[in-house]
Amino acid sequence: MLNHALTDLDRDADGLATVRLRADGAGVDLWVDEHHRWLQVYTADDTATPRVSVAVEPMTAPPDAFNSGDDLVVLEPGASFAATWGIRAA
Repeated sequence: MLNHALTDLDRDADGLATVRLRADGAGVDLWVDEHHRWLQVYTADDTATPRVSVAVEPMTAPPDAFNSGDDLVVLEPGASFAATWGIRAA
């Protein structure tokens, strides 16, 4: 089972980090911009009905960031924040 937050992501020249999920020659890529410094990776193989699946969640801060303050994005009134991620067939 996996249920881990990962950081220090490898990035390409455009600042994008990519997760590649493949099976039998097909798959998907999840890409995240530089604002996503964390990825949460989870598998459901610890449940009563195990599934062969992987969940990858782009995150701008780690779990419990509201308490730790780590990488927390705090907006002043009237400010804005934008981050980008996407999925592409592989």
